[in-house]
Amino acid sequence: MLSGLQRLHPFQTADAQRLALLFGIVYFSQGMWSLPNQTITIVFKDLGFSAGQVATFFTISTVPWLIKPVYGLLSDFVPLFGRRRRSYFLLTSALAASAGLALGLMTERPYWWLAGLFAVMGLGLAFTDVLTDALMVENGKPLGLTGAFQAVQWACIYGASILVGVIGGRLAEMRNLRSAFLLAGCFPLVSFLMAALFIKEAPTRTDRAAFRETLRAIRGAVAEREIWVVAGFILFWTFSPSFGPALVYYQTDTLKFSQQFIGILGSLGSAAAVVGALVYAPLSRRMPLKWLINGAIGAGVVGTLAYLVYRDATSAIIIDIVFGCIGMITQLAFLDLAAKACPRRVEGTFFALLMSVFNGGAQGSQVVGGYLYDWLGYTPLVLISAAMTLLAFPLVPLVKVERIEAQSRAEAAASAAGPIET
Repeated sequence: MLSGLQRLHPFQTADAQRLALLFGIVYFSQGMWSLPNQTITIVFKDLGFSAGQVATFFTISTVPWLIKPVYGLLSDFVPLFGRRRRSYFLLTSALAASAGLALGLMTERPYWWLAGLFAVMGLGLAFTDVLTDALMVENGKPLGLTGAFQAVQWACIYGASILVGVIGGRLAEMRNLRSAFLLAGCFPLVSFLMAALFIKEAPTRTDRAAFRETLRAIRGAVAEREIWVVAGFILFWTFSPSFGPALVYYQTDTLKFSQQFIGILGSLGSAAAVVGALVYAPLSRRMPLKWLINGAIGAGVVGTLAYLVYRDATSAIIIDIVFGCIGMITQLAFLDLAAKACPRRVEGTFFALLMSVFNGGAQGSQVVGGYLYDWLGYTPLVLISAAMTLLAFPLVPLVKVERIEAQSRAEAAASAAGPIET
């Protein structure tokens, strides 16, 4: 039995284990960025803002996550102090920490100043996210571990969300924005330390030959149908109107939940998401990606419709736990598709592009969901969201998932003997 469990473990080598540790700790630190979110939401609600207006605020702060290809291009094309990843990592994690701590130390927090500094913090974190994902794709594809590495990343980011739910719920109950920002601002310093200790990157020369080779790779990728079909598919999936701030308003106004209990619900959902990520890691090595994608869409429809019976504390606990696990498996299937679709040499740029599409669709869905909640109410929002998710089924054959997965396996076989860059 022990040998069977050992075979299920995806990280069989010291290099793979070291990379998994690096990616996991950095993602945990990124996950703490959302610590102030519930406090921001309830403070704005107390000030009279609608659910749609709060969702718009978070859209402003999310703008840096929508231009992630710019960061990928910079790190792919323009080494900083002779390094493609490490130097940028140190700079941008320091920027995120500075912005977060500045937010905590401010005595006055006007709407636009708050949105601007929170966006600057997001800029630093989005850039470090691109660098982490570039390392993940560059090293994960040759090892056949993109799905497993992402499972570790997202298990850790949702592990952070468990703390965000408990601590953030308490801070929201007290309306304590200062402490929320100060705590969130400390965690990019952890990413800074990890970059300093774990990313041992060989110097890179900025020469014309390397520039031309990278440019050729980008031109070739831009001309490929698969990358744009995958981008469109991910956008359609994520743009399905979702709950976001609307659910907090429903929980507070209709169900009369306390902010502490809402935070606990978030922690329970995050704990379930960690379980989902741990399930996906071995699953991604044994099941065809197309099966996982189709299963993810079906689970998304059922999970969304379950929110029709989200009526009291008991149903909220059950639904948030079950949907947290299923939702994580669903999300990882789409992120695995994105990683496998990325062309070589420009992994940072194109994975960042696909993640910008993912983030843009997700944030746009929250804005649309917020205004639909304002205009139509909770039940119509759930039905519209489920119907949009269902419409993703007919798009799956257009994506050619089997061909993308076969190309990824071929690249892994060709690169198996190459060195691992960290």
